Amino acid sequence: FTWPMLVTTTYLEQTDLQELKFSKAPGKPVRIERVLEMTPAYGRYLYSAVGGPRRWTGRLSWTEQQWRDCYELPGSETWVAYVEGGPAGYVELATSPGDGGTFVEIAFFGLTPAFTGQGIGGHLLSVGIHKAWSLRRRWPEFPPVKKIWVQTSSLDGPTALQNYQARGFRIYQTAQAEQEAPAAIVWPGTLES
Repeated sequence: FTWPMLVTTTYLEQTDLQELKFSKAPGKPVRIERVLEMTPAYGRYLYSAVGGPRRWTGRLSWTEQQWRDCYELPGSETWVAYVEGGPAGYVELATSPGDGGTFVEIAFFGLTPAFTGQGIGGHLLSVGIHKAWSLRRRWPEFPPVKKIWVQTSSLDGPTALQNYQARGFRIYQTAQAEQEAPAAIVWPGTLES
């Protein structure tokens, strides 16, 4: 079930590591690790668990091979926040050649609903941005990182834009468009009633 909805998309960027503003540490222990052997099943789980309530649907129809191809791209990284051993959210980084260097996109970022409002999101985003700026340490064949960018929309969580700006991102473009907005997905293959 879908309905037309006016969606605002905001594009943000950082062009220097010095612009990164770290958040304070959350009140509970959070371990953030890079997934070195990312599997399609785990990627789909993270995408659905974080993005379902935010109406992320673009990858739900992907084949296993499309997921695999995405994670095998040079410079593609997934960093997962774990709380008490379970995944609480993730940051997915994607790279592209830019004007005289590497551009890193925060392709996906978010928390599962159970972990929002606890200071984990700002911490995870801070670490994710720092990992984006230090990408060349792990991928020395890449040119220096020149820009980190992200897009967020009015369909994302209510504090998403505020969190990006608090971490030092600045807006460089906004756009509005009417699009068909699906109901929130609470489990892959189902719609919220």
